[in-house]
Amino acid sequence: MPAPIPAPSLLAGDHAHLAASAQAVAAAGAPWLHLDIMDGHFVPNLTFGPETLAALRRAGLKLFFDTHLMLSEPHRYIEAFAKAGADLISIHIEPAYDHAATLARIRALGCQCGIVLNPATPATAVEHLLGAVDLVLVMTVQPGFGGQSFRADMMPKVAQLDQWRRERGYAWHLEVDGGVDLRTVRDCHAAGADTFVAGTSFFKAVDRAAFVREIQGLAPR
Repeated sequence: MPAPIPAPSLLAGDHAHLAASAQAVAAAGAPWLHLDIMDGHFVPNLTFGPETLAALRRAGLKLFFDTHLMLSEPHRYIEAFAKAGADLISIHIEPAYDHAATLARIRALGCQCGIVLNPATPATAVEHLLGAVDLVLVMTVQPGFGGQSFRADMMPKVAQLDQWRRERGYAWHLEVDGGVDLRTVRDCHAAGADTFVAGTSFFKAVDRAAFVREIQGLAPR
């Protein structure tokens, strides 16, 4: 399993001061910034577009941009997000489009690529793509809004994916997103996750640097 990676979500930051919120992530020592891109169709909310990423890069942000496209037609927008400064672009398995071709296109644009599963989607839905990705993201809430309660019933899915990763020699990151805090992160880590999206819990932490250090200090498995 790769070393634990905290990936605070900008969605839970101050939307009037996004650059300052992203800088707070960097100041706390987190290497990744999770960017939730929502279109109001695939999920019932609207968030950021490519210009937000570009503006953060112009503001001097050097964090790894973990870009999660919650879009009905993500294949239409990957070029824009790659050009704006995404390092990794993840797409959902649920909408109907050419997933394999979209992942290949993301990689051709110079980004890492990931595949995402909603809570109701079984691990088997992405099994055929596991040799073509750099990250698999298991949603531990129904995507669309921050601050939801953690779904502990997703841990068997995380464990199944981790088992396949170990048995088949894959090297991708196994990420969880939704309701992750310093309590639930331990369940996720025990199930096999190594990358942890924490929004509300990170930005509400009294000591954000200590929050990051606690995740980074999880024992290797």
